[in-house]
Amino acid sequence: MMITQPKPNLKTETWVDGSWEDYLKTLESIPAEQGKSYYYHQQYRIEMSPLGNNHASDHSLINYMISLYATLKSIELNGKDNCTFRKPNFREAQPDLAFYIGDNAHSIPWETAIINLDQYPAPNLVIEIANVSLADDLGTKRLLYEDLGIEEYWIVDVKKAKITAFAIEKQGSYRLNTSQVLNSLDINLIEQALHQSRETSHSQVGAWLLN
Repeated sequence: MMITQPKPNLKTETWVDGSWEDYLKTLESIPAEQGKSYYYHQQYRIEMSPLGNNHASDHSLINYMISLYATLKSIELNGKDNCTFRKPNFREAQPDLAFYIGDNAHSIPWETAIINLDQYPAPNLVIEIANVSLADDLGTKRLLYEDLGIEEYWIVDVKKAKITAFAIEKQGSYRLNTSQVLNSLDINLIEQALHQSRETSHSQVGAWLLN
């Protein structure tokens, strides 16, 4: 089987000027499992930096905690891991985690590949796990998610075990201490769990949350 290799001159971890057609052509040269991509205001960004144990662990724990909380609170929820959300010709994002919540939980048919936001609603909650991309997650990506119509956006700072959460409304955003889409979940509680995970297992963190 032939393995696709990224172009040797491919610019990554930065925004590059280009049309939607340029962006799609660039994606053809990248193995889907090796990179994440974004398109916004005639620019695209490809992220292919090594993620490592810290990013992967926080990614897994955040997903686990939100699913656990939704289960305990009887919140209808479906999560998407590294899924593509596309507004054709205008915007695209591949967040680390996304969640459809409440009435939206069953909005996306099972066989859907790329989620076309001209056909389906945007997720209620999007989360980026930031190791080396923190400045961009706080900046341009936040504007992208505002324009995509996400309700809530979290940025997890892996190095500091800190979460910056935003509510999005009318193409603007403001800071949150408790989640509006997850039944007033305390953001500080999730941060405490992240700090604990530096010293103990995810199952022990889960037991602490249950108590």
